[in-house]
Amino acid sequence: MVFQLDDKLWFPDPHLGEEDGLVAVGGDLSVDRLLLAYSNGFFPWFSFKTQKEPLWYCPLQRFVIFPNEIHVSHSMQQLINKNRLKPTINKDFEGVIRGCATAQNRNTEEGAWLGPEIAKAYTELHRQGFAASVEVWEDDRLVGGLYGVNLGSSFFGESMFSLVPSASKLALIHLARMFEILGGKLIDCQIETPHLRSMGGRYISYEEYINIIQK
Repeated sequence: MVFQLDDKLWFPDPHLGEEDGLVAVGGDLSVDRLLLAYSNGFFPWFSFKTQKEPLWYCPLQRFVIFPNEIHVSHSMQQLINKNRLKPTINKDFEGVIRGCATAQNRNTEEGAWLGPEIAKAYTELHRQGFAASVEVWEDDRLVGGLYGVNLGSSFFGESMFSLVPSASKLALIHLARMFEILGGKLIDCQIETPHLRSMGGRYISYEEYINIIQK
């Protein structure tokens, strides 16, 4: 079942949604709605070229990385040791979201989801202190990074990009290491990819997931 949202701030029980995790359609991308969504495991994901209203997903099997389980391969450790690429946090949020939208011409694809409306919404989340970015620099050039929503001890990854090999991996490693130091418990990857699985990603149940993010 897919629920139609209205102007009120609410989300349905995700157990009633579709098998692919789609639970609701409609509403807006206001800060209040986005915060309610993430605190209950929902996230918006829709093609801005073909879909006029947000689609809201809440899969019951969650693909996550626990910061203390991040896997750093030998080749990645060598890259880190060379110190050629420098990671930072919250130095250029708008540059990262722009990179995530346009790298490899993603914004020209039919299913592109990171459009102007999403960029505006998450930039406002960042302005209010609820979204963060990790940048990767080669000298003064932004060559990779990631951004997401940070609520309490959970980080909800939204997108990442690389203009040079392994830049997004370095961003994720830096996020996990810094997040663990700061008491972070969970990084939500939203979607499984071989890239993320190789770095320690695994599935947990929605019940375990929601117990962690709502503590």
